[in-house]
Amino acid sequence: MPEVIIHIGGRAFEVSCQDGEEHYLQSAAGMLDTEAGTLAQQIGRLPESRMLLMAGLMLADKTAGLEDQLKEMEVKLTETLADLDKLRTAPAPDPERVEVPVIPQIVHDTLAEIAARAEALADEVEEKATS
Repeated sequence: MPEVIIHIGGRAFEVSCQDGEEHYLQSAAGMLDTEAGTLAQQIGRLPESRMLLMAGLMLADKTAGLEDQLKEMEVKLTETLADLDKLRTAPAPDPERVEVPVIPQIVHDTLAEIAARAEALADEVEEKATS
């Protein structure tokens, strides 16, 4: 078992851990050190056991808050998944009929006649301009 030296609240501690878990131990010690540092700033120097107890309680409080948030998110996720399942199993809505107005043939014919007249006028203007 490797021996790891961790620092909490300005104090060094030698701790044993399983092989490969050194990183996790250092990470946990870092969180505990952060809380101990906060205590030291707010209260000042504390006896080692009291500092560790208070820092541990502060971390436990944060963990409890996160567990509450996790439970809320799990409930929301369950509700969302249930809603999603309802939507997936619900029958498809009836197709909606969309009607597109049809332009009467007389309008097409009239527009074609106007276009032909415009082209004739353009040709006439072009002939006068070139002569």
